[in-house]
Amino acid sequence: MQMVEQIDYQKITKKLRAATWNAIVDYHLIKDGDRIMVCLSGGKDSYTLLDILLHYKKTSDLKFELVAVNLDQKQPGFPAEVLPKYLTELGVEFKIVEQDTYSVVKEKIAEGKTTCSLCSRLRRGRLYATAEELKCNKLALGHHRDDVIETFLLNLFFGGKLEAMPPKYTTDDGRFEVIRPLAYCKEDDIEVYSNYKAFPIIPCNLCGTQPKLQRQEIKNMLKQWEEKYPDRSSIILTALKNVSPSHLLDKNLFDFS
Repeated sequence: MQMVEQIDYQKITKKLRAATWNAIVDYHLIKDGDRIMVCLSGGKDSYTLLDILLHYKKTSDLKFELVAVNLDQKQPGFPAEVLPKYLTELGVEFKIVEQDTYSVVKEKIAEGKTTCSLCSRLRRGRLYATAEELKCNKLALGHHRDDVIETFLLNLFFGGKLEAMPPKYTTDDGRFEVIRPLAYCKEDDIEVYSNYKAFPIIPCNLCGTQPKLQRQEIKNMLKQWEEKYPDRSSIILTALKNVSPSHLLDKNLFDFS
C-alpha cells in the first residue's frame, strides 16, 4: 500500500516567513513609516505576499501601513465580488481599480503570441497612479525566487543580457520604490501554503492559456535540472548575489583599461 506523504504546514509557514524576513532585512525593503501598496492579482503569489506582510505588520518592530490594490482588467467571467469580500473579512484597507486592459491586449496582440509584456506595461502605469492617489511610497509585488531565476535565464538565453528581477528598485521618475519581499521564497512552497490557507484564487484568462511561452520552457528546463541535480535553483540564486564584474566582459561595468 502506497504511503501518502504528510505535509508539515507549520514548517512551510515558518520557512516562507523566514525567507521573506531575510529578504526584507538583506535589501532594506521596509522601513518605519512606509505606506505600502500590495498589488493583489488574486493569484497564489500575491495572496501569500499580503498574508506574510500582515503577519510582520503585527509581530515585527517595524511600523508600516498596508493597502491592498487589485486592478480589475475586465476579463470575461472575472468574479468581481471575490476580492472585496475576502479583504473586507480580513479587515484590510483596499481599493479595486477598474481598467479594461483585457480588450486592449486582445486587440494589439495576435492569438498565440505573448501577452505578458503589454499587459504588464498597461497595469504598471495605472498602479503607479493609484499608489500616488493612496499616498503610498512603495509598491509590493508577489514575484518569488522562481520568477527571479527564470527571468535571469530568459534574459541570458533569449535577450543576450545578464539581468534578473531585483528585490528592490526605484521607478524612473523617483517617486516610488518597488519591492519583492518573496524573492527568496520557492514557488512550490507558496503553492502548498496557498492550498493550506484556501485562498480564493482567481485565474488569469490572458496568460494562463499560453503553454508554449519561453518562460514556460525555462520553467520546464529548471524542473528537469532539479530532478537530476537537486538544489540547482538555490545555487543559481546564490550566484546572482555573488557577482565578479572583473570576470565578465562588460566594459561599462569594469574598467579593463
